[in-house]
Amino acid sequence: RLFAMPVVILFRCADRFSLAIVHRRAHRRDDSRDVLERVTLVKDVQTQSPHRAHLDILAELALPRLVEELDVSDFDSLHSAWEATLDTEELNRRFYRQLFEWFKDSLTKCKFPDDGEGEGNLERHVIRLITRLLFIWFLKEKDLVPDDIFTDEFAAEALKRHAPGATVYYRAVLQNLFFATLNTEIDKRAFSTVRQQTHRDFTKYRYRKLLTDPDGLLDKLKTVPFVNGGLFDCLDDFEGETKGGRRIDAFTDNVDTQGKALHVPASIFLHDKDGLFALFRRFKFTVEENTPLDQEVALDPELLGRVFENLLAAYNPETRNTVRRATGSYYTPRRIVDYIVDEALVRGLAERVVATDGDAKWLDDRLRYLFDYADAFNDAAELFDDDERESIVRAIANLRVLDPAAGSGAFPMGALHKLTLALRRIDPDNDHWQRLQKELATARTATAFERPTQGDRDAELLEISSTFETYRDSDFGRKLYLIQNGIFGVDLQPVACQIARLRFFISLIVEQQPTNDPSSNYGIRPLPNLETRIVAGDALTRTAVPSQLGLGEQAVAEHIARLRRVREMHFNARTRDEKQELRDKDAALRLDLASALEDNGFGHDEAVRVAAWDPYGQNTAALWFDAQWMFGVKDGFDVVIGNPPYVQLQRDRGALRRRYQGEAYDTFAATGDIYQLFFERGMGLLRPRGILAYITSNSWLKAKYGESTRSFFSTKHAPRVLLEVGKDVFDSAIVDSSILVAQEGQAASDDCLALDMDSLDTEEFPPQASHFGSLYHGGTKPWVPLSPLERGIMDKMQQVGVPLKEWDISIYRGILTGYNAAFVVDD
Repeated sequence: RLFAMPVVILFRCADRFSLAIVHRRAHRRDDSRDVLERVTLVKDVQTQSPHRAHLDILAELALPRLVEELDVSDFDSLHSAWEATLDTEELNRRFYRQLFEWFKDSLTKCKFPDDGEGEGNLERHVIRLITRLLFIWFLKEKDLVPDDIFTDEFAAEALKRHAPGATVYYRAVLQNLFFATLNTEIDKRAFSTVRQQTHRDFTKYRYRKLLTDPDGLLDKLKTVPFVNGGLFDCLDDFEGETKGGRRIDAFTDNVDTQGKALHVPASIFLHDKDGLFALFRRFKFTVEENTPLDQEVALDPELLGRVFENLLAAYNPETRNTVRRATGSYYTPRRIVDYIVDEALVRGLAERVVATDGDAKWLDDRLRYLFDYADAFNDAAELFDDDERESIVRAIANLRVLDPAAGSGAFPMGALHKLTLALRRIDPDNDHWQRLQKELATARTATAFERPTQGDRDAELLEISSTFETYRDSDFGRKLYLIQNGIFGVDLQPVACQIARLRFFISLIVEQQPTNDPSSNYGIRPLPNLETRIVAGDALTRTAVPSQLGLGEQAVAEHIARLRRVREMHFNARTRDEKQELRDKDAALRLDLASALEDNGFGHDEAVRVAAWDPYGQNTAALWFDAQWMFGVKDGFDVVIGNPPYVQLQRDRGALRRRYQGEAYDTFAATGDIYQLFFERGMGLLRPRGILAYITSNSWLKAKYGESTRSFFSTKHAPRVLLEVGKDVFDSAIVDSSILVAQEGQAASDDCLALDMDSLDTEEFPPQASHFGSLYHGGTKPWVPLSPLERGIMDKMQQVGVPLKEWDISIYRGILTGYNAAFVVDD
């Protein structure tokens, strides 16, 4: 605070140093104070054995280079050059470009078994491989996986027939690491025998004959914890191939028969220049999540989520050609995600939290401060009294958030981060939170259909106490509850769902502190199974599932209750045997349910369709979605957020038009776009007064095909914010984008804030509240101020009979430069 901003600080301690560029700004609520605005860090550079990525960064920061190449001559020019060099966005783009080149190259060199899901088989396999290896790389950053197993020297020593073009390294080292190590409890790790092979136990080590010292590999990997979570589940079926079983991962000792469709050369991993591990080593990874306030110049889990969104765009047939031409960015930038999440959560919580003084505006301001990363004074909790803090904790515990087009999970992760931040600030010692968890656990176990014993209830309460005691200084307990109970996602692409789960897994792993004790799994609590939290399905296709039966039939209700209990037990199941037992039970209950549905007047085909949905299948997607059936959410969500796809319904000779024209959407237009259906579907998934917040193309505001969508919002719901953000949001600059925040149902107040970012002379985002004007709606709120010309236009339009009341903007629309107000007229 003693220096003019910005300031560069060098920290040194023993054989490490860090470099920080610090910015401060005025406090938003108190002009007499200032707060941290942003810190960019090159963190923990080791002077004796520096990371390759740190050497590259320091070389780019070196003054002689900057003077010669960029004509740096004073502090301002030096600072600008350093900021450009340390730009984490550019770091992410550079990593993606190199990874995308590796991805394309691997597609030409690898061969995998058919996963049965049609076009894109090879791409899905390679993306899944990257997913697994990136997660392992983060584990390696926490010293949970030995570093040298990712070297050519180790492969040459450990393998009998190691060669760059052979699959031996992938099979004997990586597959054994995936399935027999990370997916197997420490005390159960062993090589397969003939009998076990017959039973296809995919948690056992294989390929003994390919290893020079099989027991040596076991010893090498004995310090790797069991992580669970489904990411390293072998996707091979238990059934034999003669009975229809598929070999997707081909993790088998029978490589001459069941493994012949697999070819993954060692060179794609181990080549000293072009291999994947060489690429990883060129970058610094960090397990700490960057925030808009604090950014380490390293690849964090959030940045890698963006990489995956690009890879998904490269794989998705709808965007593949564009991505291959431009390698553009399709991810939603963090600042946009944070803005949408903040708007939705603040408005959603305001519906549930009771303000002691009854001042809604003051409550809104305080909640926004609670979610602000820049609360450097950590005084947000002081703005609430104890009753309000209790109310906020309970409101967060009961909040239900859905992204119906989750992609790689940017918005669910954004919600997780912000809700965790709020809980940490409002209840830093977890007193309210732990008390509430025990209360909820008691109620849950007492009302479950298959009532557990008193011992089961006591064990669950003990587990809660143990979790909070073990992770008292971290957010692990908060995150685990929110992931299990409050945050949900749907996406039609199974591989996208797997990536979203990966991001949740990393978020939980980073909260844990490793130990040297193998009896405690080296301090790592095995991850939950998220197959029933991020599901593969078509959110736009509704189906007549049991929620429409009224659930008055006791037999159907009992089957559904049993299924819900099994799926909740599966969330925390830790062993392959336990998970398989629960999955088998789930399958049997679904068959019984199909019969019960038919007995109660349900059509045979629909009963089979609903009961056939297997939430644990990692390569299949349901062609429908129902929140109660899949998530147990029957009263609607508090918040629906996301960035739904933009695809014209008439593309590919109208394939999407034919797919959804029978779904009875009011906003359906044959020439329209799929995101319009996501608007309507999202509003339909909300509870009364719930909040929807999307970023989409803004074409619906002006195109003829958007009439039905404009009418839908103006007559049935309450738009709250319309923010035009233009083409600069996404690097690929494909479409003009807008953010809409709307509330379910008609409201007494019809206020809607509106702003066109192009009308501002600043690129600051999010824009200040003072920049917004009121969107004319319902004829009740005139624009202020209006120029004489604008008033004349309004008067003339009214004289000729144009009613200024609808949200229909097909003739004229625009947020007026300098006035931040909007003309909104109908046809």
